[in-house]
Amino acid sequence: MTSQPAQNPSETPAPLVERRELTVRRAPKFVPFMIAGALAGVVTAAIFTLLAPGGEEFEASSIFGFFTVLLMVPGAGLGAIVALVIDRQSVRRAKTAVVQFVPDSEGGPDAGDERA
Repeated sequence: MTSQPAQNPSETPAPLVERRELTVRRAPKFVPFMIAGALAGVVTAAIFTLLAPGGEEFEASSIFGFFTVLLMVPGAGLGAIVALVIDRQSVRRAKTAVVQFVPDSEGGPDAGDERA
């Protein structure tokens, strides 16, 4: 038994068809680009550590740590700038799609599934 009153098929309103225009584009995710930039900074720090002349004042690990801290932030910033450039290009290549909403018909697969 349902709590809704029964309707005559002749009294049911005509289904409304709703149309919308949507903009579809492929946008990059910024975090992976920033992580890749930071990792590039770590690799650059390792290269600088290997190329640095050996000294008695600092160990290789402290030189690597210094360069890592110094180059990770600019690397992450560079990754964000690359993501912004790609995002601007995706805005130019965006396409418009028309979407039409069609309500379920009464004779559909879920029509006989009435649960109280």
